[in-house]
Amino acid sequence: MVYVTLFLCFIASVLITPLVKKLAIAIGATDKPNARKVHQKIMPRLGGLAIYISFIIGFLILRPTDDSISAVPIIIGSFIIIITGVLDDRFELSAKVKLIGQLLAAGVVVLGGIQLEFINMPFGGELQFGIFSIPLTILWIVGITNAINLIDGLDGLAAGVSSIALITISGMAILMGDMFVMSVGLILLGSTLGFLVYNFHPAKIFMGDTGALFLGFMISVLALLGFKNITIFSLIVPIIILGVPISDTFFAIIRRFVNKQPLSAPDKSHLHHCLLRLGYSHRQTVLIIYGIAAMFGLAAVIFSQATLWGALLVMGVLLIAIEVFVEKIGLIGKDYKPLLKFLSQRKFG
Repeated sequence: MVYVTLFLCFIASVLITPLVKKLAIAIGATDKPNARKVHQKIMPRLGGLAIYISFIIGFLILRPTDDSISAVPIIIGSFIIIITGVLDDRFELSAKVKLIGQLLAAGVVVLGGIQLEFINMPFGGELQFGIFSIPLTILWIVGITNAINLIDGLDGLAAGVSSIALITISGMAILMGDMFVMSVGLILLGSTLGFLVYNFHPAKIFMGDTGALFLGFMISVLALLGFKNITIFSLIVPIIILGVPISDTFFAIIRRFVNKQPLSAPDKSHLHHCLLRLGYSHRQTVLIIYGIAAMFGLAAVIFSQATLWGALLVMGVLLIAIEVFVEKIGLIGKDYKPLLKFLSQRKFG
């Protein structure tokens, strides 16, 4: 039944997206080109609404349940995120207003009992987060929500990377026997793939903040549900799965901190911008990042099944690969001197 619902969500998304495109144009939810953006013509956004509607259809059909989890806070939180995204796609909300919407959505989930409460240490014992469980959970949800939003810079990029993450999360949920996370992940996957039919280069519609925020929110919650209250090494698994958006966000924060810019300040040094500057085409850049996301997904699966030393080896290889890749494409920026100067002026220890 799960896989039938996945297919139905895909079909629903394929059918609904053209209707959402007409709605976006009618209400003026469009994206105009500028110096920071890659597209050259006015594009309808709001495409995430088609993903959301298809997801809700699949959720109502399948009605996934879990004895220890209530789906109500997740649905309410996702609705708050959708409203925030729709308003931003139409009226271009300020960063503070969008953050308030994200905090409200995350707060609903936390109050619903979904929290990162503790982790089991590899050599015995538990690390209880206590009063820090709530802020840590909110930080995770808001952080991943914005990470997906930040990589939404090319046709099909955020939808494709999110789909790869959902495949990995759902696949690992099957291995762990977590039917709730698997079911929600697969119906979300079907809805996203249906939208990707219209969003892959050359895109006919953008997902906008409606889609990027919704996908980021749902992926953050699913990752939290699938890997919470487990070992410290298993906690790294969702971080590896979301390696592309997390690393891109991490280096964006470094760039803005070094250049003394606000964290919300836009720039053209994200991963996809760097690859475009190296001469790759729009389509090639997206496919390369898909490949990187798939590599992270595979590494997460290997990491989860490995022994302690095997897991450490996987982490070491990943960190070296990231360092070499970042240096090769200049993800921190065109000039390393400001960063080196910044680091040399800091005293550690």
